[in-house]
Amino acid sequence: MIDQLYRKAVLTVAERPQVEKLARDKMWPLAQRFVAGEDIQSAISAVQELQKDGIQGNLDLLGEFIDSPEQCNEFADNVLKLIDAAHAAGIKPYVSVKLSSVGQGKDDGGTDLGLKNARRIIGKAKEYGGFVCLDMEDHPRTDITLEQFRVLVGEFGAEHVGTVLQSYLYRSLKDRAGLDDLKPNIRMVKGAYLEPETVAYPDKADVDQNYRRLVYAHLKAGNSCNVATHDEKIIDDVKRFVLAHGISKDQFEFQMLYGIRRDLQKSLAAEGYRVRAYIPYGRDWYAYFSRRIAETPRNAMFVARGMLKG
Repeated sequence: MIDQLYRKAVLTVAERPQVEKLARDKMWPLAQRFVAGEDIQSAISAVQELQKDGIQGNLDLLGEFIDSPEQCNEFADNVLKLIDAAHAAGIKPYVSVKLSSVGQGKDDGGTDLGLKNARRIIGKAKEYGGFVCLDMEDHPRTDITLEQFRVLVGEFGAEHVGTVLQSYLYRSLKDRAGLDDLKPNIRMVKGAYLEPETVAYPDKADVDQNYRRLVYAHLKAGNSCNVATHDEKIIDDVKRFVLAHGISKDQFEFQMLYGIRRDLQKSLAAEGYRVRAYIPYGRDWYAYFSRRIAETPRNAMFVARGMLKG
């Protein structure tokens, strides 16, 4: 409950226009701990640096609350440029995309614009043997995202497109089981949006326990699973689980956020586990930065110390 109250307080303050203006003016140097940069080359350089330690990248062009169809198409075009740039740099493209950013829910001649742009993006990634993860957003978008994910897996294959489930949502265990026929690649996260108690667990202990259930069930079903957490207790539990059940290291990978626990990322890679860092970049960094601060007081203290030094 304390974690929920902390997250709510931080995100409520962050939504105030005057706070956002102050942050954009003053906090970019601090945000760079969590955001690779504002352009494609910064993102590519971040991947190349991580690869020196055996860590791969999951690139994400930041962009939320994009309204017009023209903006959505432009955003999709920029993701296509990112995929081309990754391939040109010798990196197998692996990107995350929020379908709302490319037009989910907007009609385009009888076709959902988000689905249309997702096809463009996944098709381009598939050309290079790459992968696209359809990010999950706040709970009202869960149904349409899972519906479109099912369509896209049917068209491009589970080896080229995956999605995300959030353990703080009550519904996620049922959602996971309902996707088993696809043999889907799913990134398991705890969830970073501010959700009401009617749809999400308010207590961290319940969120953590549901996280373990999701990961274990997905692995036991023989599916590819991306264990996206910095929680060392959960990571150790997953290590024990896969060992006890004879699950290959090729069936899963640990995923973490850029700028957080690089030491843990390196040590896991050194142990022979597949490790991937989620690398956001772009000018629209404020909402992402706010959610990182809201995750833990440690991140808030990092920002506070940085502001005092400034």
